Amino acid sequence: MSNYKFSVDDEFTHTPDASPNFNESVYVNGFEPQRRFGGWMRIGNRINEGHAEAQVCLYLPDGRIACQFQRPDISHNDSFSAGGMHYEVHEATKRVSMHYEGELMVLDDPNLLREPKRLFTQATRISGKASFDLTGISPVHGGEPTSNDQQTMYGRDFSFGHFFQHTRTIGHIEVGNERWDFDSFGWRDHSWGPRYWTNIYFYRLLIANFGPDRALMLLKITGRDGETRRHGVLQIGGEYEEITDMDVITDWTAEKDPKTIHLGVRTANRAAQMQGRVITLAPLSNRRKVGDEFLKSRIAEALTEWTWDGREGIGVTEYIEFLENGEPVGFPM
Repeated sequence: MSNYKFSVDDEFTHTPDASPNFNESVYVNGFEPQRRFGGWMRIGNRINEGHAEAQVCLYLPDGRIACQFQRPDISHNDSFSAGGMHYEVHEATKRVSMHYEGELMVLDDPNLLREPKRLFTQATRISGKASFDLTGISPVHGGEPTSNDQQTMYGRDFSFGHFFQHTRTIGHIEVGNERWDFDSFGWRDHSWGPRYWTNIYFYRLLIANFGPDRALMLLKITGRDGETRRHGVLQIGGEYEEITDMDVITDWTAEKDPKTIHLGVRTANRAAQMQGRVITLAPLSNRRKVGDEFLKSRIAEALTEWTWDGREGIGVTEYIEFLENGEPVGFPM
């Protein structure tokens, strides 16, 4: 991923191509390890389809999830602002922010997310806010490929350009009359190009911070051709070390959700082992109709606590996989 071109102009929106599924999205997160809470927000502009994807998922300290998933209409790709959510670049490669104000669905039992129809009809709805201000504590990593045959991180049918950065994340979450402030760490990314969620066969994406000087972003992705690729970085101090190898071993729940994760990672400078434990899982899904057939993927978004050389960290684990006959294709890998 190091041989990519990046410009500060990439911090802002790009001219959409003709792909009917062109998507340009920004994503931010932040988590506090002491009280084990936080969340993520995302806006994805699907201008050629006439709508955005505005998503917020907040993991509250008592195990509840407060969330919202919308597809508000949009008429341009000039900014990231839809559905009560707004993203702003304050200083390119240095500082950005994301804010949401509006209705939240508050779930005492996150398993309600497994049934979207019940979720939208039965969930408790409360007004809320989330505000994240992110300052980079690492380099920006990624960009656009420099040749026509160069593979992108997630694959050219999922995004053409993509970059990310670990951050200090300061913010607050409000749910009704409850409020939680935090000053901790997180991560952000920005991608553009054609995207359908069901184009991913299966992957494991692991993001975590262990303070200002240590973090990880690791991806193991398998295509329909059976080829598996490993990408990612370890943040050591203020720099990134790209991985050269990675093993992921997952322990599963009876529902086939990730429960604990064991990582072995190698860079040119070090070998490391990390152990993760899921605190709260948001079991999401995506469905797309193609002809008379519905394609469906599961998207497991897990607040996860980590240990690495005796240091504790926190972040989000994302398992995406296509469903064949209702079964996740990556299980039990």
